[in-house]
Amino acid sequence: MNNPETAPELKSIRQDIDFYKIFKVFFSRWYWILGCVIIALLIAYINLLYTPKIYETSGSLKLQENNPNISTSQGISQQSYSYTDKIQAEGFVIRSNEVLVNAIANLDYKISYYVKGRLRTSDIYPTKPFSIAILQQDSVNFSRTIYFVESESPSTFSLTSADNPKGAKKEYRYHQPIKLGNMVFKITSPIAKNGVFGFRFNTKDDFMNRASGINTAEAGRFTNIMGVSLSDENPVFAADMLNSIMREYVKNDIKQRKRSARQIVEFIEIQTGFLKRQADSTGADLARYKINNNITDLNSSTQMNISKLTQLETGKEALKIEMVGINQLENQLSNNGDKITINLDLEGNIAGLLGSLITQYNSLIVTREQKLIQLQPNAQPIQLLETQIETARESIKSNINSLKKRNQTTINYYDNQIALVNQTINQIPGKEKDFVQLQANFDVNNKVLSFLSEKKLESEMNEAAVVAGAEIVNEAYPTTTPILPNEGQNYSFAAMVGLAVGFGLILLVRFLNPYIYDKETVEALTNTPIIGVIRKFPEYIDKNSRQALSLSKPKSVFAESVRSVRTNLSFMASHKKSKTICITSEVSGEGKSFVTVNLAGTLALIDKKVILIAADLRKSKLHKAFGSNNKIGLSSYLSGQETLEKVVVHDDVHNIDFIPSGPVPPNPSELLHTEKMKELLTILAPKYDYVLVDTAPVGLVSDAIPLIRQSDVNLFVIRSGKSQFRAAAIPERLSREYGLSNLAIVLNAFGDDALHSNYYTTDYSRGGGNSTYYYSDYSGYAGSGYYDNDPKKWWEFWKKK
Repeated sequence: MNNPETAPELKSIRQDIDFYKIFKVFFSRWYWILGCVIIALLIAYINLLYTPKIYETSGSLKLQENNPNISTSQGISQQSYSYTDKIQAEGFVIRSNEVLVNAIANLDYKISYYVKGRLRTSDIYPTKPFSIAILQQDSVNFSRTIYFVESESPSTFSLTSADNPKGAKKEYRYHQPIKLGNMVFKITSPIAKNGVFGFRFNTKDDFMNRASGINTAEAGRFTNIMGVSLSDENPVFAADMLNSIMREYVKNDIKQRKRSARQIVEFIEIQTGFLKRQADSTGADLARYKINNNITDLNSSTQMNISKLTQLETGKEALKIEMVGINQLENQLSNNGDKITINLDLEGNIAGLLGSLITQYNSLIVTREQKLIQLQPNAQPIQLLETQIETARESIKSNINSLKKRNQTTINYYDNQIALVNQTINQIPGKEKDFVQLQANFDVNNKVLSFLSEKKLESEMNEAAVVAGAEIVNEAYPTTTPILPNEGQNYSFAAMVGLAVGFGLILLVRFLNPYIYDKETVEALTNTPIIGVIRKFPEYIDKNSRQALSLSKPKSVFAESVRSVRTNLSFMASHKKSKTICITSEVSGEGKSFVTVNLAGTLALIDKKVILIAADLRKSKLHKAFGSNNKIGLSSYLSGQETLEKVVVHDDVHNIDFIPSGPVPPNPSELLHTEKMKELLTILAPKYDYVLVDTAPVGLVSDAIPLIRQSDVNLFVIRSGKSQFRAAAIPERLSREYGLSNLAIVLNAFGDDALHSNYYTTDYSRGGGNSTYYYSDYSGYAGSGYYDNDPKKWWEFWKKK
């Protein structure tokens, strides 16, 4: 047994990333990646088959550079909008329900026709494969399902519904009234025989979703050209719908402009009617007064007073009318959220600061409406706009109040001047004074009436001269190239997804892998040295492992890897002439018995005297490799039932002595802990060069512990792809707990599976880790010509035999 104080301190090793190994990890499962890419491309292909193509058509409109509001004195107001704000504002107009509904009405919207294909049903507008006459239809409540029809004979056809496509077909005659879906109709022309067609009845509202997808944008920076586009599955419908929308937008613009002018005319007519009644009344009063008082003429000073009074009263009345317009503007401002329209000139002030503020206010309203399409009312950008709108509103209110104060000040001035004139008139004799008052009232009403009549005539002329604020620059035409789906992008995306899934699958398999596969993984988990790597056996191994014992292919990579372990055994306990070697593992199935048999065979080939002890008293199968029975063995000897000579079996074929485990005893652990087991090893050591002891797994039972402590060399077997990460920590723990310095690891059944290989390379330059032992995992040497069944080079297949 080793003294704990003599156990050396194992040096840690350094491992560096090997990028070539990383490449090999992924290249080892290239077919996974290729398969994922092919599956992704196939899914993309199927998706493209079932996805309808979307076509986009476009046109353009030229907008006037000024605001179309009509002024009572200057015709068209000169409020200038920025092109971007104007186009954004008009974008809402062109998408308004009024414009879209009227545009749909210009198309043949009542019946849609379809053709049924293998994958999907397609709209065939404007083609009409047959004619339908609607005899009776509810305006709203009728079925929107698609009816499929198929010609059966020159006089009949069959009809099914999309709601029940597998239902029984029902035959009808042409011109026969059909009652379905809360309506009555008939098919009046023969149906083509080359397919299954469908039709559906519509209202204008059924097309609103297809029409409302119109997009607007600036055709170019700093231009007043608005580009409009519409996307749809049917390119002809998209072009016809877009052209109808543009034409209807132009008509709607003219109607709105005329409506603004008409509002001014109606306002003037209301004021004119009131003043006309006053003028007629004052004229009649003046005529009666002149007749009753025989007044024919007035002196020049009196006439001057009348003229001055008339001018003052006329100016005052004009200000009162202007005040009505100001009040209307104030009332519009009180309607929170609405844009402001100015119907009066307000003596040119609208071109100043107030006009700029109103323009800014309307622009902010339009911006808020646009952002509300995508954002919630409580979003921060909307709240910021609300603050800006409120600031503009307050500024407009301040300017309106200033304008009202100015008008009121002017009216007060007129009142003062009128009072002075009236004082002069009061000095005139009574009859003349009354005549002057009547004459002044009559002249004021006539002048104001004349002023309003001029404004009315001007507005009516403006109304008659209204032209569209937009004109169509380019009409829309059907396109043959779809914008969606983009096949190139779809396949590229599918290929990238396939690559990502393939690489991800490899990484996932590695991530979920709990097993050890290569020596670098072992070296990363423990400081216990690896004495060798035994390659995977090249053929099928039967349950008795007899092929491995006979080493049927001595020139194979497998045989050479076993020899490498045999060679390195000479470095362990080299001071001892005879070596007791204990072989164990964590759990069963890791190949400890397989390694034991191979080592025994290779040692016997170099004329070493070898005895193999099956010390796994619970579940040993080593006797089957030698073709012997297990009636007597180690358990028989330890229990005193048999002598040593009787339990030792000699294999003449391989020149190996063998002690089978014997019958399974009731106390296997206790038998292995007896002094007789120690004496057995002491007896055998001088007689043999190597005493190989195959023990029970230390991870399952403690049977092997006394044998491990008594052996000269202990080999811990880790099987590639079978042993889990925790197995690598067991040898180091045994060394620490029992003070062992003779433990080494054998990596068994190494298959060079790059998928699970460690992407680190061990650095032995510092003399740590396994630098004590020379061995190879024999990776990368295939085809060197030194081993049996070396694969040929790819160019050798083309050589002639």
